[in-house]
Amino acid sequence: MNYKIDTKSNIPAYIQLYQYFRDDIVQGVYPYKSKLPSKRTTCAETNLSLITVEHSYDLLIQEGYVESKERSGYYVIFKPNTGFASYSSPEHLHKNFLDGQNSTNEQSFPFSAISKSMRKVITDLEENILERSPNFGCLELRNNISLYLARSRGIHATPEQIVIGAGSEYLYGQITSLLGRNNIIAIESPSYKQIEQVYKSLDINYVKLKLGNDGIDSSELWNCNATILHVSPYRSFPSGVSASASKKHEYLSWANDKGKYIIEDDFESEFSISKKPEETLFATTKANNVIYLNTFSKTISSALRIGYMVLPTQLVPVFQEKLGFRSCTVPTYIQYLVAELIANGDFERHINRVRRQKRLAEKHI
Repeated sequence: MNYKIDTKSNIPAYIQLYQYFRDDIVQGVYPYKSKLPSKRTTCAETNLSLITVEHSYDLLIQEGYVESKERSGYYVIFKPNTGFASYSSPEHLHKNFLDGQNSTNEQSFPFSAISKSMRKVITDLEENILERSPNFGCLELRNNISLYLARSRGIHATPEQIVIGAGSEYLYGQITSLLGRNNIIAIESPSYKQIEQVYKSLDINYVKLKLGNDGIDSSELWNCNATILHVSPYRSFPSGVSASASKKHEYLSWANDKGKYIIEDDFESEFSISKKPEETLFATTKANNVIYLNTFSKTISSALRIGYMVLPTQLVPVFQEKLGFRSCTVPTYIQYLVAELIANGDFERHINRVRRQKRLAEKHI
């Protein structure tokens, strides 16, 4: 082990250690079923405290890279994709989740913060809120989303890569127009019903791939003839199935063929109770072929009807050429309101508050 922890870095030491182990596991330095060094050995070799090392190991467990065996140690459960592995489906799909129209009181965005920001936007912009939005969306909002994604999701994208639209259903249509209607799209089964409805209404060919315990069944994934994969790795609705670390890498391996793309529908992942933000396919891929999609329906309010997608760099000029003429479907005022909530910190304070509440609730179950 030759892990150098940078004590002057803004990245916490336990995250640095986690990243070292994660990268070595993915690269096969620690292969499947191998044992990680003991916590005390890691402490001695990195000069980190036992608590710090335990935090790192806990993250590896939460992300699906290792498992803990009592009185034995930590063992790698991440399996690099072989293209033939098969996962059994659960006996029944469980965990009922609220849809975007019904949020709990604990997750409701403070109205006082929204009303304060509304007043500030009107005062600062005055009649400018009635101006037409740029087609990609207001630059201030796209810039604030870019900064937010970099510091909280590990996604480094320029404002030019970000496109604003009136909710996920609208953005699904934009993506099909961008990539071409001759593609076959693979979706999870079961999945959010609007996904299938949008593709059906646009007369897009799609196939439904069965979900197993940790994501799409491998045999169905590798045997389908789709060129686009539409997934919700964090937590698929309505099943509640989350993709494991192995499965996420399998999705990326599937998309390595030229011309294939992944649509990463990251709805509600901000409210994960993990000690670190959920890893995204967009931030993990080296092939620059993932389109990241999210909305503010759950984090702020479904009434705002505002979402965004982050395009791979090579698709930005293509989007500009094919769809750049289309007007942004979100009112300028709403865009500046969301931009203000992100800029003044209210957005992330709300997310952190909900995550703390969910962690406490989890402890009492």
